Amino acid sequence: MQRRKFVQAAGLLATVPFAKGMASANEAKVTGEKEIYEWRIYSLTGKGDKLDSFYQNVLIPAYNRQHIKVGAFVPYTETENAQRLYLFVYPDINTYQKVKRDIWKDNVFKKAAQSFYDLSASNPVYKEFESYLCEAFDAIPQLKMPDKNRTVFELRHYWSPNEEANQRKVKMFNVDEMKVFDKVGIHPVCYGEVLAGPHMPALMYLTWYKDKPTHDEAWKAFGSHPDWHRIKDLPEYANTATNNTNRVLSPLSYSQI
Repeated sequence: MQRRKFVQAAGLLATVPFAKGMASANEAKVTGEKEIYEWRIYSLTGKGDKLDSFYQNVLIPAYNRQHIKVGAFVPYTETENAQRLYLFVYPDINTYQKVKRDIWKDNVFKKAAQSFYDLSASNPVYKEFESYLCEAFDAIPQLKMPDKNRTVFELRHYWSPNEEANQRKVKMFNVDEMKVFDKVGIHPVCYGEVLAGPHMPALMYLTWYKDKPTHDEAWKAFGSHPDWHRIKDLPEYANTATNNTNRVLSPLSYSQI
């Protein structure tokens, strides 16, 4: 399936309501809890159709029954679509732990999932997946749903040389950098300090855009913005990151974010 089809379908999905009983983050009652985000990044063995079907028809409906919504993404560049990226949004850490247990008590899920598990046991549809558990930043404790016209997302991942440096990098976003993002059109979805993952210490954040030209213009404006040039040279933010990666993404047709 080509990326342009994902984007077209995603525009239609934005008009579809979430499962009954599951509110968007913007509609949810603020409880003071910071959300927990679970990222799963799959390295596929094929085109991903079987994993798409499993998520769309089996796994996401099971999570929706637990009142958890799931974002689903593919790399924007078609030559890179040997991956699937999923974002699970939990209201708090206790809910994350409960859902992890309760999903296996869901007999509807287990029955529907068994054919996928039987198939993938002898003929894997993915090589592996990386998992990251994140806690929302203070400045944005709950996910911000993108507008309906979103077609592009970007996932950025920063690693720090040590835990103290990572705390300062988180502060850099909380106090200063996100304010510049707002000024130039880099729209937030969620920011998270990584609590557990394959590479630590780290943080991850997701932003959205109307289209790729809008994405490029926003980041160009950010790079030349005087506030950014002031912030990046502040001594309190020195040596806060040793490496970073960015993935430009398209939403899959069944993404709930």
